[in-house]
Amino acid sequence: MKKRGSIFIAILFGAIFILVSSAYTVSEWEQSILTQFGKPIGTPVTEAGLHFKIPFIQKVRRFDKRILNWDGFPNQIPTKDKKYILVDTTARWRIVDPLLFLQTVQTESGARLRLDGSLDAVTRDTISNNNLVEAVRNSNAILDRIKERATKKPSEILPGAEEEEIVGEIDPVSVGREALSGIIIERARAGLKEFGIEIIDVQLRRIAYEASVESKVYERMISERQRIAQKIRSVGLGEQAKIQGKIAKDLQEIESRAYRDVQSLKGNAEAKAIRVYAQAMNADPDFYNFVRTLEAYKKALPADTKLLLSTENKFLELFRKK
Repeated sequence: MKKRGSIFIAILFGAIFILVSSAYTVSEWEQSILTQFGKPIGTPVTEAGLHFKIPFIQKVRRFDKRILNWDGFPNQIPTKDKKYILVDTTARWRIVDPLLFLQTVQTESGARLRLDGSLDAVTRDTISNNNLVEAVRNSNAILDRIKERATKKPSEILPGAEEEEIVGEIDPVSVGREALSGIIIERARAGLKEFGIEIIDVQLRRIAYEASVESKVYERMISERQRIAQKIRSVGLGEQAKIQGKIAKDLQEIESRAYRDVQSLKGNAEAKAIRVYAQAMNADPDFYNFVRTLEAYKKALPADTKLLLSTENKFLELFRKK
C-alpha cells in the first residue's frame, strides 16, 4: 500500500509538473509565437490570457506589442541648397507581424539595426532633395503675419523698413517640416514592412549646423542684423531731424507771434499814456509844467549833490516863483 501510495504521489506530481510546463500566460502588452526545435509553428498568439504548448518540445518566443521608440545618431547631411547640417531623428514603431519578425530580424536588437540603416538612409535622401528651410519651418505663417502687419501701417517708415528687410531675408516654404516627416514615414514604412515592422511616426528632433560652419553662420547673421540696425538708425536720425526742424519752425513762429503781440501791447500802452498826458496838459498846463519840473529835479539832483548855479539860471526858476 505504501508503494502504491508513493507511485500515485509521483504520478500526481509528474502530472502537475507537465501541466505547469505546458501552460503559459501572455500579458496584455505581449504577443507570442511557439517554436518547435527552433522553427515557428502555428499562428501568433496576440490574445492575453492562459495558453498551452507541448512541454519540453515547444518554446515560447515573446515579443512586445506596445509602441517602441528608436533614436538615431546625429548625421551630417547636405541640403539641396548646399547647407551642411546635423540631423537628429527619432521614430516610433511596433511589431505588427510576430511571425515575419521572428523569421527576419528575430529580436528587437536586430530590428533596431534594420531601423538604423533604413531610417538613416531615407532621412538622408529626403533632406538632400530639399532646401534647408523645408526642414526648419512648417508653413509661411510668419511671412503672412509680417505682410499683414505691414499693410496695416503703411505710413510708418520705421516699422515698414524693418519688416521689408525681414521679409526679404526669409525664404518661403513649399513642403515644410511635417511634410518631410510624412515622406520619411511612407518611404521607411514600405521598406520595413517585409520585416513585420510598422513605422508609426518619424520626427526631426534637432537640426543644427556643423561646429565649423556654425560660427560663420552666426557671424553672417550678426552682420545682417547690424546692417538692418544701421539702416533703422539712419531712418530714425532722419525722422529726428524732421521733428527737430518742425520744432524749431514752430518755436520761431510762436516767438514771432509773441513779439508781435508784445509790440502791439506796448504801442497801445504808449498811445494811451500819451493821450493821458495830452489830456492832462490841456486841462492844466501850469500844473503839468510843475510836475515835469519836479521830476527833472529828482532825476538831475540825487541825494548829497552840490551845485553852484547862478540865481538867474533857468533850471532854478521854479524856486524863485512865489
